[in-house]
Amino acid sequence: MTYSGQVTVGGPADVHELKDLMITKIAVGPMNNNAYLLRCRATDEQLLIDAANEAESLLGMIGDDGIASVVTTHQHGDHWQALAAVVEATGARTYAGRDDADGIPVPTDVLVDDRDTIRVGRVELTARHLVGHTPGSIALVYDDPHGHPHVFTGDCLFPGGVGNTRKDPKAFASLIHDVETKIFDVLPDETWVYPGHGDDTTLGTERPQLPEWRARGW
Repeated sequence: MTYSGQVTVGGPADVHELKDLMITKIAVGPMNNNAYLLRCRATDEQLLIDAANEAESLLGMIGDDGIASVVTTHQHGDHWQALAAVVEATGARTYAGRDDADGIPVPTDVLVDDRDTIRVGRVELTARHLVGHTPGSIALVYDDPHGHPHVFTGDCLFPGGVGNTRKDPKAFASLIHDVETKIFDVLPDETWVYPGHGDDTTLGTERPQLPEWRARGW
């Protein structure tokens, strides 16, 4: 089956099969949050991005193999509603951006800074600190050696714009700067974008709109 990245709450997950990594996407909760399960195909180790809601659904997706780690992209409550239950059930190690960890009511085992490496089995993810939606939001970049990169952006980048900065000009200026310099300027158009809510996109689809986003201020 071809991966589309289009999932609905209560519906089936969608699976993106890469040579070294399997990415399973599911939508959960009243705010239509995306959660992503990454599985190293060489070792079968698993990592969850955003235990957002519906712990039973997430644990069902995780299966009997469990997860080694769970990364919370940022401190907003809709992204960690199931975190305590998932950690209790799996014993997973928790990761979050250094400047957001205090806002997450589950202890963070590993504080993440810009360019830190997070591993799932033999696969390496690079964290990018994107300031503006929250002080410590992080995106995770998988630079697939067999193809184009993949980036999990939390609520910092969506189809059609950057994340909500609550009409704060300084926050918007920070977020658009970080998204441009750390994502668009260093990754190719083919890069697949997995956001915290809604459908996926690519950097090539969004890149022509950057001047419009800057001009409108959101």
